[in-house]
Amino acid sequence: MTPPSNTNLGPESPAIDTSNLPGHSIELGRDAPLVLDCGASLGPFTVAYQTYGSLNTEKSNAVLVCHALTGDQFVAELHPITGKVGWWNLMVGSGKPLDTERYFIICANVLSGCMGTTGPRNENPETGKPYGLDFPVITIRDMVNAQKLLIDHLGIEKLFCVIGGSMGGMQALQWAVSYPEHVFSVVPIAASARHSAQNIAFHEIGRQAIMADPDWNGGDYYSHETRPHNGLAVARMVAHITYLSESSLHQKFGRRLQDRSEVAYGFDADFRVESYLRHQGLTFVERFDANSYLYITRAMDYFDLAEEYDGVLARAFSEMPVRFCVISFASDWLFPTSESRTVVHALNAVAANVSFVEIEADGGHDSFLLDVPELHVTLTGFLGGAAEHRGVT
Repeated sequence: MTPPSNTNLGPESPAIDTSNLPGHSIELGRDAPLVLDCGASLGPFTVAYQTYGSLNTEKSNAVLVCHALTGDQFVAELHPITGKVGWWNLMVGSGKPLDTERYFIICANVLSGCMGTTGPRNENPETGKPYGLDFPVITIRDMVNAQKLLIDHLGIEKLFCVIGGSMGGMQALQWAVSYPEHVFSVVPIAASARHSAQNIAFHEIGRQAIMADPDWNGGDYYSHETRPHNGLAVARMVAHITYLSESSLHQKFGRRLQDRSEVAYGFDADFRVESYLRHQGLTFVERFDANSYLYITRAMDYFDLAEEYDGVLARAFSEMPVRFCVISFASDWLFPTSESRTVVHALNAVAANVSFVEIEADGGHDSFLLDVPELHVTLTGFLGGAAEHRGVT
């Protein structure tokens, strides 16, 4: 029997260096700390962000793009750590649905992130050491409240649109509920109004993989100069499966073998799908902080827009002035169309202005990141119509 050749999924790479990231950063919350849902206060804190295009004289063309769990602010240019193209390069740019000749695009790294915005890997001013697990637990609403402070700093009274996929869609929905008078339109893509039990379960597996890694050191791996590579890589592998559909996995890999003509009767990566998942894990640990993964997945788990309204989602959208375009994908089993329909039904119940489309694409949850022509057409049409009503030329 052939033994596995790669028992360590994570490389012994140095800590992620975000000290010289391109783009913008701003210190917020110095005069008035941000009060978090957990009861703690945070301030001052830093928000790192990128912008594309130009803000018009009326400041009416600003679009806030909210990133997903493992995304960041580098939407449409080469990533400074990985060198890969921006995660929404297909969507943001001149002549694209989020046209930088027409709109001013903003994307901020979320609170508790690891690409320049304050999170568990940053210094705790009270101790002079990284926060680790002393960092307060963050919610989606906390992320949005931090973004609102950034938008205020930029002098923008009302955003033309807030848009995002997956966790980005959760933030977009929270914007509509928290700041309905400060956003004209909202586009949640492949999202939901609350995290399901199934999704919480998948997140818990990932968190347990990280915390079971001896190099995690109770969250204080920074002072030990280690990183829980293996645990974070496994967490990424598990999560990545949920982003794909069974059809896309079959088309990409089937049961094809990796660099061999027959199975090796061992535990090495016999199948191409195994090799692919290991690669996903290995590359992920080069750019992401394990504690940030814990915090951001927990924020998603706590998300439930209806909770404060006795479980009645429609009440969260009461007297809603915002225009909505809700988008789902037929092959997405992580955030299935039924979740989007729940949002649409709640909006219909209060006579909100809402459009809805379910797109046939076999890419699963990740379809919002892929080249899906119907998605481009839908967004171009909705944003163009909203811009006409808003007077954005």
